[in-house]
Amino acid sequence: MLRMLDIVLAGIGLLLALPLMVVLFLIGLFDTGAPLFRQVRVGRFKHPFTLVKFRTMRPDTQSVATHLANPAAVTRMGRFLRRSKLDELPQLWNVLKGEMSLVGPRPCLFNQQALIAEREARHVFDVRPGITGLAQIQGIDMSTPRLLAETDARMLKNLNLAAYCAYIIKTATGSGRGDRIQPR
Repeated sequence: MLRMLDIVLAGIGLLLALPLMVVLFLIGLFDTGAPLFRQVRVGRFKHPFTLVKFRTMRPDTQSVATHLANPAAVTRMGRFLRRSKLDELPQLWNVLKGEMSLVGPRPCLFNQQALIAEREARHVFDVRPGITGLAQIQGIDMSTPRLLAETDARMLKNLNLAAYCAYIIKTATGSGRGDRIQPR
């Protein structure tokens, strides 16, 4: 049932957000020259998939987990996109394709071995990764692999329609900061 809800909500979201996404794409062309960011992430059953977001950092930025990224690499437009969470809008396409869910554990990179091991031990990879979830609304990021994996597992154990809707609403209304770049 949640997968059908994913499809319906992602489809409606893409249709409604399309004008805004076109504007953000055009602004991104001027901001970085490459408005979309694609990165291979760990998906369901540890299968790779290509996550798509609006670019928030300079194109020459090293591909690392957000908490390891250089804060100076974030563009002015990127700071706005991150704060407003609008950089996540293109992931609705990943949801429609079946690679992601609206609610689930945030997908990690294949080089995040500690997080992968913690998640594997808790069967977190048995589900599609999500755009948002319990860790995001609680402000837990990938810098604490064990805590993140435990939070993901707790969310999955208790995930039902009410929780699914609550995570989406809390994210849309600004709860949590999700993955954040650590100051250096």
